[in-house]
Amino acid sequence: MTSDTETLISPKAWYRAACERSGIVCDAPQLAAIEQLEIFWQQLVEFKQKRNQFLGRSLLRPDVPNGLYIWGGVGRGKTFLMDGFYECLPYKRKRRIHFHHFMVEVHHEMKKLAHERDPLMALADKIAHSTRLLCLDEFHVDDIADAMILGRLIGALFERGVVLLTTSNIEPEALYLHGLQRQNFLSAIALLKRELKVLHLDSDTDYRLLQMERNPLFMFGDAEENESQLASLFGRLTAGASAEDNSIQVRNIRMPVHRVAREVVWFDFAELCGGHHDQSDYLDVAHRFPTVLVSGIPRLSAENGAAARRFTWLIDVLYDNHVKLAATFKVPLQELYEAERHDSEAQRIASRLAEMQTRHYLELPHRSRGTTLTGTDGV
Repeated sequence: MTSDTETLISPKAWYRAACERSGIVCDAPQLAAIEQLEIFWQQLVEFKQKRNQFLGRSLLRPDVPNGLYIWGGVGRGKTFLMDGFYECLPYKRKRRIHFHHFMVEVHHEMKKLAHERDPLMALADKIAHSTRLLCLDEFHVDDIADAMILGRLIGALFERGVVLLTTSNIEPEALYLHGLQRQNFLSAIALLKRELKVLHLDSDTDYRLLQMERNPLFMFGDAEENESQLASLFGRLTAGASAEDNSIQVRNIRMPVHRVAREVVWFDFAELCGGHHDQSDYLDVAHRFPTVLVSGIPRLSAENGAAARRFTWLIDVLYDNHVKLAATFKVPLQELYEAERHDSEAQRIASRLAEMQTRHYLELPHRSRGTTLTGTDGV
């Protein structure tokens, strides 16, 4: 790894290039956030250089930089900026993960470490060994078990030199606001405020909504033209960035995808609804991705009854979690179900599909947690 920071791509340079490439309007709040991320990036690069210089020569160690807590409304670009920063930072020991999935891992790992005298501290050691920078997207606390764990885990990670960059829709003071035994979480809030620079991304523009309003979300008829429009939408939503993976991990299986980025995933209907997936798979997708694209939804009839049933599960789960949907259909919505099918289920799905195209629905905040198959929180 080079020690010459001039050869690295800084967050400011990345942001300028992303704006030029994707037609994003650089607004003042995002530019202010980029200035702070630039400073943070420089601190981390210099910290790594100093640490490499000190190793083997001195007992001295450079101070670990404080992290950042970026909060603001939905669609303001928090995840977009975090992802750009993550890609720019020349670290090997870095990790970026959605907060919900991080907590799933925490509970899973603590069960594996149950034989340890203090499983939570053992977990902190394990995380610190592999991770210097931990990026947590959509940080929030709405479960008493998570609150009690985080109260100790966050402090243990800071003590071990883990640097935290997190995004949230909620300011630190409002975390777990009406939760049970919240007084036991107040010390964790104070710790976050002391160890992290709190940055409010205060913008009046919902960029996700803006991109999704440019063109119709549901497209019908000509498959080639529709696929081109869906690809254009995917590119705008992801600022031209997508992973090279052709599948995603969903629970214990790999699910094929057409394309995937941090917050957007694009499926083919045949893969999404034509296999052996159930509501739990769709729930995992809904919690992880605020936006889902689906290609090639056919007319639903007795001939594809199993896929039609899974499509019903999919729409119900996406709707309940306020996931934004863009899709291509082979027939108009009024012809989606065969003429003989006018049951309540078909009517409910048709109604939900209609509502999912409205501005009111698109303005709803994504539910990354809190809605499960049993109606209760669980990890």
